[in-house]
Amino acid sequence: MSRGKKLDLQIGMDFDDSDWNVVTEKRKSVVATELTEPAKHQLIFHKEKRRGKVVTLVGPFMLEKDTLKSLLKTLKKKLGCGGTVSEEFLEFQGDIQLKLRENLEKLEYRFKKR
Repeated sequence: MSRGKKLDLQIGMDFDDSDWNVVTEKRKSVVATELTEPAKHQLIFHKEKRRGKVVTLVGPFMLEKDTLKSLLKTLKKKLGCGGTVSEEFLEFQGDIQLKLRENLEKLEYRFKKR
């Protein structure tokens, strides 16, 4: 193949419309929110490096968004660090797993044993 020519490929397949059904109903996603008590949670820790800095993740929390944000706010004040909510997990800046575990155990949250 010479440099001046472009490769022309067609990938795909044509299907008749008569064989396919059109879906008009939207799928409903199921979110498990029945666990709202702290004693019923089974939390785990993850440690990641992002841009050379350590980030501590804890979760999954089965709480409403507003409750999760208020929990994050109180933990950030107690720990003196920054953080954010990411789906069902809380992200905290720094390697603060031991302090975070102590504060969550005071609030009656439980952890999985590894």
